Amino acid sequence: MKVLLIAIDVVVCLILLAVVTLQSGKTAGLSGAIGGGSDTYLAKTRSKSLDSRLSRATKWIAGAFILLTLVLNLI
Repeated sequence: MKVLLIAIDVVVCLILLAVVTLQSGKTAGLSGAIGGGSDTYLAKTRSKSLDSRLSRATKWIAGAFILLTLVLNLI
């Protein structure tokens, strides 16, 4: 049972690493400081973008990773 949980924990960890790596940076850099705010069409439709889906997936996968790690620690 413990070996199975460790294997699932490692797989969840690798998925979490992949999802975090696929996300784009949250800062606009120098061009954002000079060019102004984020009042663009792309910023307004962010809720439907791939980046927002990756952000939501990161929260759920991180929660699963934390839960699995705590369960493994208690066993």
